Amino acid sequence: MSRRATLSRLELRIMEVLWTRGACSVREMHEALPDTGRPAFTTVQTMVYRLEKKHALRCVKRISNANIFEAVISREQAHTSLVDDLLSLFDGHAKPVMARLVESGRLTLDDIRDAEDALKKATKKGKAR
Repeated sequence: MSRRATLSRLELRIMEVLWTRGACSVREMHEALPDTGRPAFTTVQTMVYRLEKKHALRCVKRISNANIFEAVISREQAHTSLVDDLLSLFDGHAKPVMARLVESGRLTLDDIRDAEDALKKATKKGKAR
């Protein structure tokens, strides 16, 4: 993901299979998705080849007529990209995002404490502003 391509929800679900299980075929990825709401095999296949074009995964070998794929980007890289995309919608400001999370009840005091701890660690490492 050199140009930071955005991944769709289904693409993230497919990547989650690779991050969890390691290298596998399209059939294995398809079967690893939950039965409820599982897309058609051909849809998963199309998404895998789109992910390959986005450089999020790559074909590492071929067994018989099945290509075996592995993740190129990490879960952390994908999540960072999603957060960056979200923040860009708010001109790079985290406050409005945090406010919405608090108002919606999705951000708990424990979450805030965890964030404070992470911020303290980042500050010590010189990464935070």
